[in-house]
Amino acid sequence: MTISSSMNAGVMGLAANASKLGTISDNIANSSTYGYKRMEADFHSMVITSSGDSYSAGGVRTTTSRLIDERGPLINTTNSTDLAVRGRGMLPVTSETAVAVNNGEFPMMLTTTGSFRTDADGYLRTDTGVVLMGWPAQPDGSIPNYPRDTADGLEPIQINVNQFAGEPTTQMTLGLNLPATSTEAGSTAGPETTSVEYFDNLGTSENFEITFTPTIPAAPTDPASNEWSMEIRDSAQAGAVIGSYTLTFNDTLTDGGTLASVVNTGAGGNYDPNTGNIIVQRGLNPDPLSINIGLLNNSDGITQLSDAFAPVGISKDGSPVGNMMAVDVDANGYVHALFDIGITRTIYQIPLVDMPNPNGLIAMDNQTYQISNESGSYFLWDAGDGPTGDIVSYAREESTVDVANELTQLISTQRAYSSNAKVIQTVDEMLQETTNIKR
Repeated sequence: MTISSSMNAGVMGLAANASKLGTISDNIANSSTYGYKRMEADFHSMVITSSGDSYSAGGVRTTTSRLIDERGPLINTTNSTDLAVRGRGMLPVTSETAVAVNNGEFPMMLTTTGSFRTDADGYLRTDTGVVLMGWPAQPDGSIPNYPRDTADGLEPIQINVNQFAGEPTTQMTLGLNLPATSTEAGSTAGPETTSVEYFDNLGTSENFEITFTPTIPAAPTDPASNEWSMEIRDSAQAGAVIGSYTLTFNDTLTDGGTLASVVNTGAGGNYDPNTGNIIVQRGLNPDPLSINIGLLNNSDGITQLSDAFAPVGISKDGSPVGNMMAVDVDANGYVHALFDIGITRTIYQIPLVDMPNPNGLIAMDNQTYQISNESGSYFLWDAGDGPTGDIVSYAREESTVDVANELTQLISTQRAYSSNAKVIQTVDEMLQETTNIKR
């Protein structure tokens, strides 16, 4: 019984070390595979209850596990959609076959890194057919409140590289100086005019023609009026007046040249003294546009000083229509489309998926994984929130394999395998001696 148990223990030792050799071979073969998580084989003794002075060898068995929670070093790349997770969490992906079926079902898989590029249909995918997923943004760039304990809200990220975009003008700031001498008695100065471009909802360039007409005192002995009439005309509305105001300026020692009052004289919204804004309706289908002309008793905005008309600081938001140039992913997982007119739009958000036991995930091809009962329930976090790390673009995660350590284990495994073979050889020789007793 003892001799046969020794034989069995030796055979089990050979099988266990062969299994470990398999994990070492897999690790070494994938030492240069981006995102590869090394395999580890653990040995566990088996004990058989012995009676009296007789001992029976129980042998050994082995279990293998993939250490998915280990993270490899990051390496820089030149592709903005080469992504890697720095810290805890995994990227949600799906297969290109699921996208090709196009039935609305996208089974979620997970990975920690990938080199994603747009394919013929604009999907961000790797060369091995792994497609990146995320939450689509609203037209204004906001991300709706998607459920976090399910993948139902996730969609394959599709980039329209031929996309056009423009931003309508909704705010404008007028910073200019009106000549104080124009409102003095006997002045022959005429109206001062400036034109300011804006962009409508379709990205078309239009203009506001803004005219400032001084109020000149009737009598030569009268003091300066320090008053101007401001009129705003919109080219999109055939030059119609969309705003008319009377501006009065201070001439005191401390506040000279600043706005004293603004009175609406017919068109446009009333002046707001708390913000310095007036609201006008711009465009063919009129939409509100806020114009900041400055606060009362403040030198910002419109002033009346000296004898020169000078636009000193006119600014506005909005932009003409432009082409998309590139796609960028920030550390919080927001996918931005960059346009040649200088604007940026958020089009997707990539969450990070986390679960209690990453090592319990089911390993698939191409360094992807699936949720299992052993991994526990998952949750979709914003990158950088909760226990998760952040997303690094222009980066790939290298393999977690240490080749030097694997070669050291290879030597140890070879020795153990040879020793178990020697045990079997010794048992065989002992059994041969036993059979020779009958001679």
